[in-house]
Amino acid sequence: MSASMFRFDNTYARELRGFYAPWQPASVPSPSLLFFNRELALELGLDPEVLDGSEGAAIFAGNQVPEGAEPLAQAYAGHQFGAFSPQLGDGRAVLLGEVIDQLGRRRDIMLKGSGRTPFSRGGDGKAATGPMLREVLIAEAMHALGIPTTRALAVAGTGEPVYRQQPLPGAVLTRVAASHLRVGTFEFFSARSETERVRQLADYAIARHDPDLVGTTDRYLALLQRVAQRQAALIAQWMNVGFIHGVMNTDNVTISGETIDYGPCAFMEAYDPDAVFSSIDQGGRYAYSNQPLIARWSLARLAETLLPLIAGEKSGGAVPKAIGQATEVIDAFPEWYAAALLKGQREKLGLQGGDDEPDRALAADWLTLLHQHGVDFTLGWRRLADAAGGDEMPLRSLFPQPQAPSAWLARWRSRGESEGSAPEWSERAERMRRVNPAVIPRNHRVEEALSAASEKEDLAPFRRLLTALHRPYDETQDQAEYTEPAGAEVTACYRTFCGT
Repeated sequence: MSASMFRFDNTYARELRGFYAPWQPASVPSPSLLFFNRELALELGLDPEVLDGSEGAAIFAGNQVPEGAEPLAQAYAGHQFGAFSPQLGDGRAVLLGEVIDQLGRRRDIMLKGSGRTPFSRGGDGKAATGPMLREVLIAEAMHALGIPTTRALAVAGTGEPVYRQQPLPGAVLTRVAASHLRVGTFEFFSARSETERVRQLADYAIARHDPDLVGTTDRYLALLQRVAQRQAALIAQWMNVGFIHGVMNTDNVTISGETIDYGPCAFMEAYDPDAVFSSIDQGGRYAYSNQPLIARWSLARLAETLLPLIAGEKSGGAVPKAIGQATEVIDAFPEWYAAALLKGQREKLGLQGGDDEPDRALAADWLTLLHQHGVDFTLGWRRLADAAGGDEMPLRSLFPQPQAPSAWLARWRSRGESEGSAPEWSERAERMRRVNPAVIPRNHRVEEALSAASEKEDLAPFRRLLTALHRPYDETQDQAEYTEPAGAEVTACYRTFCGT
């Protein structure tokens, strides 16, 4: 392989010594390429013809470390279901390094499932095929929906089993991210009262994600605000597609504003604000409707780590002014989130700008209607576009009583007509179809694909589903099987697992 294939420039390894443990991925007996993202490879400036084969399998399984890589396991802490764990870290992952992509963006390349590290806490550091392919499906779906996310470059089979409740085929995922900086990364050093390391980390985060803030006054307060605004926009996008992350611990809240760690996640089907799919979320802490609240809570934990920097003190501690300034940012989060949510809801409703409160009420009443009648969230929005185009029957057929949405539809049409330069309803319908997907990763389709891959070594269902997910707004005959939900008897008891 050409020495310049990956063109690594590893700032994390170079500038943050002491923030990680240098570590090599474990070798595996029989690497094979189960998935390779050619589009992403080209985006990263890589040669897909070289990597889409045995040479790529050896790299993506961890057997061959490419030239220029500096593998390391990152240190971080985290609040897990509200309880603080002072040391988590990359227990089954190694960051190979960073590359500059074709658009000039710095991107991390990480192996996940590559064996034990100093942070493994007794785990085997391995991953099974099913959870790694799940991450491909959900992350690629999120990307196609325009939601900031880490992405999968490859999944390599290892040729050896991993042992969970039963033996499962092993695999390694290659994940690409804007960075792997987390709220938990800041918590790790803050909990040890290592204020200068928190400062070093904050300066690194600013240089990487908010370079316009470098050297400015109050840059640490500004960093907190930028992260909060990115998270507000991200969570609003999750909510508008019915995505439930399932494990929003602070080690899974990124500084970049990308979605990370697709473990016990799922897309909601019948609309229910209290929906929980994660098998480990017994109390519903990370339920669908709690996600904005938990994001704010996590940002408050980030604010606590930055208080000494905001106060301008090198010895730790924080003056009341810094606490007040940070609190203002945290208290502004609900407003930023509400604005981002409403912007997305207006687009989904086919509306332009107007009075915020009446439009919020209109959107809220629509969701209440879906909830009361057990209507599928994704299809409800999609069929509303059909109604905008003049055909209400597909929407009405989703309701047990077809007349149930009549009063709300009259309000919605009146609101649309009130716009001074209102577009034709046919044009409005087309705009709505560009933001209301027809295809999401339906839970039963995901499970079918993963079962075939894990139990029968049959990747065809996975590939077909992935192809459909890359075209979420296309409602064509070849997509039809991926648009319909499973029966209530399936969706009511669906559970996801973290895959560790």
